[in-house]
Amino acid sequence: MRRLVSAALATMRDSSYADLTVRGVAARAGVASATAYTYFSSKNHLVAEVYLELVRQVPFFTDVNDDRTNRVQQALRSLALVVADEPEVAAACTTALLSADAAVAPVREQIGAEIHKRIKSALGPDADSRTVSALEMSYFGALVHAGSGVLSYRQIADRLGYVVGLILGTTG
Repeated sequence: MRRLVSAALATMRDSSYADLTVRGVAARAGVASATAYTYFSSKNHLVAEVYLELVRQVPFFTDVNDDRTNRVQQALRSLALVVADEPEVAAACTTALLSADAAVAPVREQIGAEIHKRIKSALGPDADSRTVSALEMSYFGALVHAGSGVLSYRQIADRLGYVVGLILGTTG
Protein backbone atom coordinates (compact mmCIF):
# COMPACT_ATOMS: atom_id res chain seq x y z
CA MET A 1 0.00 0.00 0.00
CA ARG A 2 2.85 2.42 0.83
CA ARG A 3 4.38 1.92 -2.61
CA LEU A 4 1.06 2.84 -4.19
CA VAL A 5 0.65 5.94 -2.03
CA SER A 6 4.22 7.02 -2.83
CA ALA A 7 3.68 6.39 -6.53
CA ALA A 8 0.41 8.36 -6.45
CA LEU A 9 2.14 11.31 -4.81
CA ALA A 10 4.93 11.23 -7.37
CA THR A 11 2.38 11.04 -10.17
CA MET A 12 0.43 14.02 -8.80
CA ARG A 13 3.67 15.99 -8.58
CA ASP A 14 4.41 15.21 -12.23
CA SER A 15 0.96 15.73 -13.74
CA SER A 16 -2.59 16.77 -13.00
CA TYR A 17 -5.43 15.14 -11.12
CA ALA A 18 -7.20 14.57 -14.43
CA ASP A 19 -4.28 12.47 -15.68
CA LEU A 20 -4.05 10.32 -12.55
CA THR A 21 -5.45 6.80 -12.73
CA VAL A 22 -5.24 3.91 -10.30
CA ARG A 23 -3.88 1.77 -13.14
CA GLY A 24 -1.17 4.31 -13.93
CA VAL A 25 -0.17 4.56 -10.29
CA ALA A 26 -0.07 0.77 -10.04
CA ALA A 27 2.22 0.60 -13.06
CA ARG A 28 4.49 3.27 -11.58
CA ALA A 29 4.63 1.36 -8.29
CA GLY A 30 5.34 -1.93 -10.07
CA VAL A 31 2.13 -3.45 -8.74
CA ALA A 32 -0.65 -5.21 -10.63
CA SER A 33 -3.76 -3.09 -11.21
CA ALA A 34 -5.89 -5.73 -9.50
CA THR A 35 -3.72 -5.41 -6.40
CA ALA A 36 -4.07 -1.62 -6.43
CA TYR A 37 -7.84 -1.92 -6.65
CA THR A 38 -7.90 -4.21 -3.60
CA TYR A 39 -6.55 -1.27 -1.59
CA PHE A 40 -8.17 1.66 -3.42
CA SER A 41 -11.60 1.47 -5.00
CA SER A 42 -11.18 4.74 -6.89
CA LYS A 43 -8.85 7.55 -7.80
CA ASN A 44 -10.42 9.74 -5.10
CA HIS A 45 -9.88 7.04 -2.50
CA LEU A 46 -6.20 6.80 -3.48
CA VAL A 47 -5.69 10.57 -3.41
CA ALA A 48 -7.42 10.85 -0.02
CA GLU A 49 -4.99 8.23 1.32
CA VAL A 50 -2.10 10.30 -0.04
CA TYR A 51 -3.36 13.31 1.91
CA LEU A 52 -3.78 11.19 5.04
CA GLU A 53 -0.18 10.05 4.72
CA LEU A 54 1.00 13.66 4.33
CA VAL A 55 -0.94 14.67 7.45
CA ARG A 56 0.54 11.78 9.41
CA GLN A 57 4.01 13.09 8.60
CA VAL A 58 3.29 16.39 10.35
CA PRO A 59 5.02 16.40 13.73
CA PHE A 60 3.27 16.76 17.05
CA PHE A 61 4.06 20.01 18.87
CA THR A 62 4.29 19.18 22.55
CA ASP A 63 7.32 21.11 23.86
CA VAL A 64 6.27 22.16 27.36
CA ASN A 65 8.84 24.97 27.22
CA ASP A 66 6.75 26.54 24.46
CA ASP A 67 3.51 28.26 25.40
CA ARG A 68 0.22 26.64 24.45
CA THR A 69 -0.75 29.24 21.85
CA ASN A 70 2.54 28.87 20.01
CA ARG A 71 2.29 25.06 20.04
CA VAL A 72 -1.20 25.17 18.51
CA GLN A 73 -0.15 27.81 15.98
CA GLN A 74 2.80 25.66 14.93
CA ALA A 75 0.61 22.57 14.63
CA LEU A 76 -2.05 24.23 12.50
CA ARG A 77 0.53 26.07 10.40
CA SER A 78 2.37 22.82 9.67
CA LEU A 79 -0.89 21.09 8.76
CA ALA A 80 -1.99 23.95 6.52
CA LEU A 81 1.33 23.98 4.67
CA VAL A 82 1.30 20.23 3.86
CA VAL A 83 0.47 20.93 0.20
CA ALA A 84 1.25 24.67 0.02
CA ASP A 85 4.10 24.35 -2.45
CA GLU A 86 2.51 21.66 -4.60
CA PRO A 87 -0.47 23.10 -6.47
CA GLU A 88 -1.24 19.88 -8.39
CA VAL A 89 -1.21 17.82 -5.20
CA ALA A 90 -3.33 20.43 -3.42
CA ALA A 91 -5.89 20.49 -6.24
CA ALA A 92 -6.07 16.71 -6.37
CA CYS A 93 -6.47 16.38 -2.61
CA THR A 94 -9.17 19.05 -2.51
CA THR A 95 -11.11 17.36 -5.30
CA ALA A 96 -10.82 13.93 -3.72
CA LEU A 97 -11.64 14.97 -0.16
CA LEU A 98 -14.68 16.99 -1.16
CA SER A 99 -16.02 14.23 -3.41
CA ALA A 100 -19.10 12.18 -2.59
CA ASP A 101 -17.10 8.98 -3.11
CA ALA A 102 -18.19 6.59 -0.34
CA ALA A 103 -14.67 5.15 -0.08
CA VAL A 104 -13.33 8.60 0.85
CA ALA A 105 -15.60 9.04 3.88
CA PRO A 106 -13.63 6.74 6.21
CA VAL A 107 -10.37 8.34 5.09
CA ARG A 108 -11.81 11.79 5.86
CA GLU A 109 -12.63 10.47 9.33
CA GLN A 110 -9.05 9.27 9.77
CA ILE A 111 -7.75 12.65 8.62
CA GLY A 112 -10.07 14.33 11.10
CA ALA A 113 -8.77 12.05 13.85
CA GLU A 114 -5.16 12.95 12.97
CA ILE A 115 -5.96 16.66 13.05
CA HIS A 116 -7.81 16.20 16.34
CA LYS A 117 -4.85 14.39 17.92
CA ARG A 118 -2.41 17.09 16.86
CA ILE A 119 -4.58 19.93 18.13
CA LYS A 120 -5.32 18.18 21.41
CA SER A 121 -1.66 17.31 21.88
CA ALA A 122 -0.57 20.90 21.23
CA LEU A 123 -3.16 22.23 23.69
CA GLY A 124 -1.92 19.90 26.40
CA PRO A 125 -3.52 17.45 28.81
CA ASP A 126 -6.16 19.93 30.03
CA ALA A 127 -7.53 20.56 26.52
CA ASP A 128 -11.17 21.62 26.57
CA SER A 129 -13.23 19.70 24.00
CA ARG A 130 -15.02 22.89 22.88
CA THR A 131 -11.71 24.59 22.21
CA VAL A 132 -10.49 21.58 20.25
CA SER A 133 -13.70 21.62 18.23
CA ALA A 134 -13.43 25.36 17.50
CA LEU A 135 -9.84 24.93 16.33
CA GLU A 136 -10.78 21.95 14.15
CA MET A 137 -13.62 23.89 12.54
CA SER A 138 -11.32 26.85 11.93
CA TYR A 139 -8.70 24.63 10.36
CA PHE A 140 -11.11 22.81 8.06
CA GLY A 141 -12.82 26.06 7.10
CA ALA A 142 -9.43 27.50 6.22
CA LEU A 143 -8.71 24.49 4.01
CA VAL A 144 -11.95 25.06 2.13
CA HIS A 145 -10.90 28.67 1.54
CA ALA A 146 -7.54 27.56 0.19
CA GLY A 147 -9.01 24.72 -1.85
CA SER A 148 -11.51 27.05 -3.48
CA GLY A 149 -8.82 29.59 -4.31
CA VAL A 150 -10.10 32.30 -1.94
CA LEU A 151 -6.77 32.29 -0.11
CA SER A 152 -3.48 30.51 -0.67
CA TYR A 153 -2.35 27.81 1.74
CA ARG A 154 0.34 30.19 2.98
CA GLN A 155 -2.25 32.89 3.63
CA ILE A 156 -4.45 30.52 5.58
CA ALA A 157 -1.45 29.34 7.59
CA ASP A 158 -0.81 32.97 8.56
CA ARG A 159 -4.45 33.67 9.37
CA LEU A 160 -4.78 30.50 11.41
CA GLY A 161 -2.14 31.88 13.75
CA TYR A 162 -4.34 34.88 14.43
CA VAL A 163 -7.46 32.71 14.80
CA VAL A 164 -5.70 30.48 17.33
CA GLY A 165 -4.93 33.57 19.41
CA LEU A 166 -8.57 34.63 19.25
CA ILE A 167 -9.87 31.20 20.26
CA LEU A 168 -7.36 30.80 23.07
CA GLY A 169 -7.85 34.36 24.26
CA THR A 170 -4.26 35.41 23.73
CA THR A 171 -4.77 37.99 20.94
CA GLY A 172 -5.59 41.50 22.06
